[in-house]
Amino acid sequence: MLTKKSQYAFKALTYLADRQKEGPVLISEISEKKKIPLKFLENILLELKKADILDSKKGKGGGYFFKVEPSTIKMAKIIRLIDGPIAMLPCVSLYFYKRCDNCNEKHCGLHDAMVEVRDATLAVLESKTLADLRD
Repeated sequence: MLTKKSQYAFKALTYLADRQKEGPVLISEISEKKKIPLKFLENILLELKKADILDSKKGKGGGYFFKVEPSTIKMAKIIRLIDGPIAMLPCVSLYFYKRCDNCNEKHCGLHDAMVEVRDATLAVLESKTLADLRD
């Protein structure tokens, strides 16, 4: 399940994508239009800026804007950045692998099923970009 933080990140990013040609967008505008608490949104946008997805400009005419084209940003990248692993179990995660306690991965039906779930989920999340989510 997507966390509220990821849902807010996608709402903010799609809002920015819809207004990309208009220049930088104020954080207060995003917060108001998308009904995202301002302090929460500030943290999300800073994380996205640190990850080189967004950039910002201070002063008059300032705000947040994309550093890269939204059509190049996969949904999976945003989810991993904001929430961490996409896999439902740590032992099947591609980027955040951790062996489960008391588990033999070679003979675990749950592990095998969750690999299939991960792969099916990633097939969608790696094929969809922010541009696909635009309003």
